[in-house]
Amino acid sequence: MKYGIEISSVAEAEADSVFLRLSQVMSSAQASQWYSGLLQAIEFLSHMPKRCPLARENEYFSQEIRQLLYGKGRNSYRILFTILAEQEVSTIRILHSRHSTQKTLGEDPET
Repeated sequence: MKYGIEISSVAEAEADSVFLRLSQVMSSAQASQWYSGLLQAIEFLSHMPKRCPLARENEYFSQEIRQLLYGKGRNSYRILFTILAEQEVSTIRILHSRHSTQKTLGEDPET
């Protein structure tokens, strides 16, 4: 089964922001390669998205939240998504693309 991919405006803005930041610290070709790789990783979710583990945010939301890791080491990003299963068409909705060191969404800020 192949899933459709839908990217939220928030996730798109987050990815664009990372791309702009990377283009300031590396060549534009390297930043473009990073962005292209991110889009390929997202497209890869259209096949077997449940192979990705639940995200740490899962406990804070009513919908199941999964994550796909993209990048390595200090340049690792978490692509947060949910699977929307509707009758005949199922869709992967990309919610966020966050650096792996960013705080957990939904977590109490006091902790």
